[in-house]
Amino acid sequence: LFVKEGAEVKVIMTPLAREFITPLTLATLSRNPVLCDFFETKTGDWHSHVDLGVWADVFIIAPATANTLAKMATGMADNLLLTAYLSARCPVFAAPAMDLDMFRHPATQENINLLKKRGVHIIEPATGELASGLEGKGRMEEPEKIFQAVSSFLNDSLQQEGKKKLNGKTVLITAGPTYEPIDPVRFIGNFSSGKMGYALAEVFASAGARVILVSGPVSLTPEHPAIEVIRVTTAREMFEKCLALFPQCNIAILAAAVADYTPANPAKSKLKREHDTFSLELKANPDIAAELGKRKKTGQILAGFALETGNGKENSLQKLKKKNFDFIVLNSLEDQGAGFGTDTNKITILDNKQPPEEFSLKDKKDVARDILNKTLSLL
Repeated sequence: LFVKEGAEVKVIMTPLAREFITPLTLATLSRNPVLCDFFETKTGDWHSHVDLGVWADVFIIAPATANTLAKMATGMADNLLLTAYLSARCPVFAAPAMDLDMFRHPATQENINLLKKRGVHIIEPATGELASGLEGKGRMEEPEKIFQAVSSFLNDSLQQEGKKKLNGKTVLITAGPTYEPIDPVRFIGNFSSGKMGYALAEVFASAGARVILVSGPVSLTPEHPAIEVIRVTTAREMFEKCLALFPQCNIAILAAAVADYTPANPAKSKLKREHDTFSLELKANPDIAAELGKRKKTGQILAGFALETGNGKENSLQKLKKKNFDFIVLNSLEDQGAGFGTDTNKITILDNKQPPEEFSLKDKKDVARDILNKTLSLL
């Protein structure tokens, strides 16, 4: 579940755990070698528990047996898992799994309570049929619920981190389509709903930023009181607003689907149907991203989106460099459930320093949190 969400996962197995499941299985699922012992017997390599403790952003022990919980409580360090736990500088979660009587035993409860006092997050076991055949509390909680508990904690932590880093910061976000008039009643537009940009505005505002949302013509209304909305219709209007606002902003994320071209000579009155064909001369709109990229000062963060139908990563990296973005968010119309008009999106975040970060299909509010997390990493 964590790998699917784009996390890098490393697995440590205790000696007894290898009797229940093979390291190869977990290595395949985690896409990393499984660590079992202090030394790699074939190569003699040393597995540093200190490095593991420093590397992790979150430490999950699942299942956590009565034996492991007792050793954690008393500070024992007789296997790689326990030494890594003692070296961990990150939040630690433990999901107990044992028989009913073992779980209810005063010693186990004392160990659990002691670990809670020390800051370990205990994911309470579920009730149901146990390995002994008894019914009761002691089954490890379902993986999906463990994932939800950890994800919820990380999202809350992200908001707290955001409030520290974004306090006093102004974020410019663009959203929605632009409409380029052909005549007083017709226009050139696109299918953008503005949902992605509005989700970004909500997430950044909730994280403590002052948000200025320059929105094309959509029916959405933001909920957060810290969001200032400036509504525009055309690409030229959005260009002028963004140029005026950018100098006062610390961060700009360009999520709008801005028309590249506009009618060269829009009619002042409604055009009549007179012929079977109709030719329309178009001229290029000003390039908002390129102009902001030229004007970006040291300390400002500029990010944009790329909607592609082919050669997505290659085209996005070219756009990243050309527009002077700090990072770019790629989504593809080839991915079902992504793109215009949907409530979900599937993105890849690219920059010039790290390998592309690919994320699974998820709700646009969750996608916005991923983009927030990327932005915070640059502050």
